[in-house]
Amino acid sequence: MASEAVKSQGSSLWQDAWHRLSRNRPALVSLAVLIVILVACFIGPFLWFMKSPTEINLANAVAAPSPEHWFGTDQLGRDLFSRVLYGGRVSLLVGLVATGVAVIIGVIYGAISGYVGGIVDSVLMRLVDILFALPFLVLVILFALVVDEPSSEFTTWVIVSTGWARDSVAPITTLIPLFIAIGAIGWLTIARIVRAQVMSVKNLEFVEAAVSLGLSRTRILFRHILPNVIGPVIIYTTLAVPGIMLLESVLSFLGLGVKPPNSSWGILIKEGADRMEITPYLLLFPSLFFASTLFALNFLGDGLRDALDPKSSKD
Repeated sequence: MASEAVKSQGSSLWQDAWHRLSRNRPALVSLAVLIVILVACFIGPFLWFMKSPTEINLANAVAAPSPEHWFGTDQLGRDLFSRVLYGGRVSLLVGLVATGVAVIIGVIYGAISGYVGGIVDSVLMRLVDILFALPFLVLVILFALVVDEPSSEFTTWVIVSTGWARDSVAPITTLIPLFIAIGAIGWLTIARIVRAQVMSVKNLEFVEAAVSLGLSRTRILFRHILPNVIGPVIIYTTLAVPGIMLLESVLSFLGLGVKPPNSSWGILIKEGADRMEITPYLLLFPSLFFASTLFALNFLGDGLRDALDPKSSKD
């Protein structure tokens, strides 16, 4: 009787989506893997037994994995396990924060374009077309060169308030230009997606009812339309993070991303690839973390796409 009562009450879109996602084992495993990696990278470096990722010990350089150094040491004798976790923090932050910047810009831009329509829509979309025609990587590089590094006062405040400077690792403020550079250019696709979704929703009955009640355009857009297009935005976000993490590794290789003594998975993989014939573990361990994260994000994105697809509610 209780189950029948619950069924009679119906369920929301998010409850249905979670029910479908919970039956998708690859997506659930991917979610668990992501949680483990996030906890390891953001909490692990602060545990008491962790070694410094920047402490040089040439006498113990390129040591093989051992109980003392779980992943071995690099060519300067630095503990690779610590460097993988610290590098993962940087790579994940770049992927998540830069994607967040791109999503915020793209959602607002696409929503305004799709809802207002007319000449405003034409002008905004032509600007997107022009930016799409330009080489993406070149734009990011130019933007990264233009954006200045934050002031020393702001950096000092972040060091004191967050404790990021442990073991002389540079604070997150040194990565802000990279966040802005990638996010400010990577919003074009999400703007088109949101525009199309808004245009398909704005003529539905509940929007017309809100208009008839005299609600403002801003309230209708942000309180009634955007919540109904959030599904594709979430899916795009999970699928965009891996691409941005890969882009970060390219920029770091060109000297425009993470600066020493900081590190990222991309830099560690590059260093390991240079010595893979002599010390293959320098390439193996950061590659495993990086590949696991990318696969997990892609599987989770596919699972969310299936879970949030209204057509699958008939299953």
